[in-house]
Amino acid sequence: MDEPHQEEPKKEEGSKIFALRTTANREDQVMDFVSSNAKKRGLEVYAVIRPHGMRGYIFLEAGSKADAEQAAFNVPYARGILDKPVEYAEIEHMLEQVKQEVNIQKGDICEIISGPFKREKAKVTRVDKTKEDVVVELLEAAVPIPITVKLDAVKVIRRDTEDEKEE
Repeated sequence: MDEPHQEEPKKEEGSKIFALRTTANREDQVMDFVSSNAKKRGLEVYAVIRPHGMRGYIFLEAGSKADAEQAAFNVPYARGILDKPVEYAEIEHMLEQVKQEVNIQKGDICEIISGPFKREKAKVTRVDKTKEDVVVELLEAAVPIPITVKLDAVKVIRRDTEDEKEE
């Protein structure tokens, strides 16, 4: 009953995914209570999921709405199951936190794809894979100022291949 990160939850025959509203920042506590309730009562709750980056909700994969409601019954900070089941496709992007190998190097020319410098071209001066940050300098700036942005906020558009040939 832990949160699945890399693989699709087992789709039990006839199971549905239900959203459970919670008090913000209490999702972990609600997950613990709900999963222990489901175990104790022998309910058909197959997975309890806390979506990455979403506050105030957790998801339960259960055989029926009644099972999901029973698992959440009298749980502190649980605010109730939403009426309609949630389609897996709707929450899939929140679940799959798969680390992707980042192919970005010092000297790459990139485009910033989010944030205040969106659509600006920049040169990568440093890559910190542990913090998932890159330091870039805007190409069209009058004075080169280093800017730190998240790895997923840049897209490589050109790579200087001369550096690779020298190695």
